[in-house]
Amino acid sequence: MDYKAIAQQANQEVLSYNQDMSGWKLVKASKKITVFSKASRRFLGSLYRVEGVIPEPPNKLSAFLYQPGNRVKWDKSLQVHKMVHRIDSETFICHTITQSFALGSISPRDFIDLIHIKHYEGNMDIISSYSVDFPEYPPSPNYIRGYNHPCGYVCSPLKENPAYSRLVMFVQTEMRGKLPSSIIERTMPSNLVSFVLNAKDGIKSYRPSSAHEHYGCRSSFQRKKGRSSIKS
Repeated sequence: MDYKAIAQQANQEVLSYNQDMSGWKLVKASKKITVFSKASRRFLGSLYRVEGVIPEPPNKLSAFLYQPGNRVKWDKSLQVHKMVHRIDSETFICHTITQSFALGSISPRDFIDLIHIKHYEGNMDIISSYSVDFPEYPPSPNYIRGYNHPCGYVCSPLKENPAYSRLVMFVQTEMRGKLPSSIIERTMPSNLVSFVLNAKDGIKSYRPSSAHEHYGCRSSFQRKKGRSSIKS
């Protein structure tokens, strides 16, 4: 499987979502964070667009968001998030296990996602995520294997204050299992708002040097600038 080519295609798809301003419906607005949705072209579900402002510059925000070893320290929706295979300094595969949510009505899922980081002109970074098959991590009987259609974060300077970032996040997650779509539609917008709030809190204690020490990704990135048997 050509993971690199798949990763680049997913990144371009996230870029196209960011450029497409048509057809979005506002479904949640809270604490200066907005959530929009529209029908996904990928599956019978929704594509969500989340917008917020983070009081950090884009390079620090993007380094913070893609560092797998740091994720569970601030993202309260996850119990496991680890890199299991590196393709190159900007592309790797992660295994994620979520917490249960919606008062336990949605059991934990696990995901195998291909992550890719790319820098664009204007100091914009896109971190894309796309579920793939990875033989070393087959589905487990302990979790329902979810599937992320092309998702991602777009980090760019806030026009009014370039020291701040405009974060736009795209999510189209297929939970799978015996789960009514109405539950996802009711709970997903609030969970997405919570994610941005958790990221705001988590980045305050983030140190960019830790990304260099664990993965060595950011330095090369910068150089290229120019449990039940029936689960629901």
